Amino acid sequence: MPDLTSTLLPDIHAFRLPGLELGPGAVHPNYSGRSILNLPSTLDRWLGLPPGPHAPLALPGLDDLAAGASQVVVCLLDALSLSRFSAWLDGPGQALQPLVADGLLAPLTSVVPSTTTAALTTLWTGRSPAEHGILGYELLLREYGLVANMITLAPAAFDNQRGLLERAGVPPPSLLPVRTLGSRLAQAGVEAHAFIGNAIRGSGLSRMHYTDAELHGFGSPSDLWHSVRLLVERPVHGRRFVWAYYSGVDALSHVYGPDSDRVQVEYEFFARTLVDLFVHPLQRSAANDVVLLLLADHGQVSTPIQPHYQLTRHNDLTRRLHLTPTGESRLPYLYLQPGQAEAVEEYLARTWPGAFGVLDSDHALRAGLFGPGTPCDQAAARLGDRIVVSRNSAYLWWADKPDTLLGRHGSLTAEEMIVPLLAVRLG
Repeated sequence: MPDLTSTLLPDIHAFRLPGLELGPGAVHPNYSGRSILNLPSTLDRWLGLPPGPHAPLALPGLDDLAAGASQVVVCLLDALSLSRFSAWLDGPGQALQPLVADGLLAPLTSVVPSTTTAALTTLWTGRSPAEHGILGYELLLREYGLVANMITLAPAAFDNQRGLLERAGVPPPSLLPVRTLGSRLAQAGVEAHAFIGNAIRGSGLSRMHYTDAELHGFGSPSDLWHSVRLLVERPVHGRRFVWAYYSGVDALSHVYGPDSDRVQVEYEFFARTLVDLFVHPLQRSAANDVVLLLLADHGQVSTPIQPHYQLTRHNDLTRRLHLTPTGESRLPYLYLQPGQAEAVEEYLARTWPGAFGVLDSDHALRAGLFGPGTPCDQAAARLGDRIVVSRNSAYLWWADKPDTLLGRHGSLTAEEMIVPLLAVRLG
């Protein structure tokens, strides 16, 4: 099967959303067939569901690879850029070389923002961030009068106290204005399973996504792949969908940087257990009916700590805002005091020359930066008045806690936006 990277990568870099200038080095999301947004419609076709609202993946040979398969296993490896996947094939990812040789490898763009909350919600709804409204890590939920952490589903000021919104009477699924993949699979009679690390199995985001799927916890990559193999080897009547989400690479990349030795060791362990505990020992009778997809939701960039990006040092900027920024540190959303747009943009340009671009939020939403489809009722309010696009290693930090992250994501660089999709027929 082919490696489509060299063929498709130039088109991804050249693609532009009409009427939207994102600045030097920015990768525009290609929602018309070369984005993770397009994977759910492809899965619909393979699993016998009615067609989704958006185009399926436009990758030559992909549908032929899946023809006749009764089981689809999708592994989402959080925060692995295409460039690192490719560079590490001769190092920490060498266990995956046989899968690359036998399968189909292609580049895809993430969604905007290039972050887990937006990307996973897209993959589990088949809807763009504009449509589902989960537009970042921290969002102003105007309907509830607070800024919420969209992973823990708690007020952003209550760090690590997850579930507070639910305790206040807001069940996680109610925050989605669109149906989830699990409910659609259940309606079609497709067996659906989701494997989530024990530490995040009960998070608000997980509870939002995985309704109507059988949820399985795991403690390590070896636990994950052993469990997935046992499930896939069970007889299946009809079709089976298996989702495996692994966050270890992302977690270590934030703490130590995405190119650190610890991240590479973690990735090597993950790759070896995938091959040694799932692919190689899988019963041939089961393998013939299995398609394995390995992809990422986004990548990461290395972000050395720069105190100059901490907003506590910039009162002339923060006094022009209604509230602290929301969104991502690499893609903040600003809520401006009346008449302050020009002053805010001038301050950003003068204080950090070349580090940030600024977009009008309404224009970016209308131009399709956050995806096709009709934006949900809450989308515009959650994007504020201006969007700050970080370039190179820049970011803004406003949280009331130490700034310690050596890796971040959310913006539009190639390292954040371009991810791998590896598809393999295991039989």
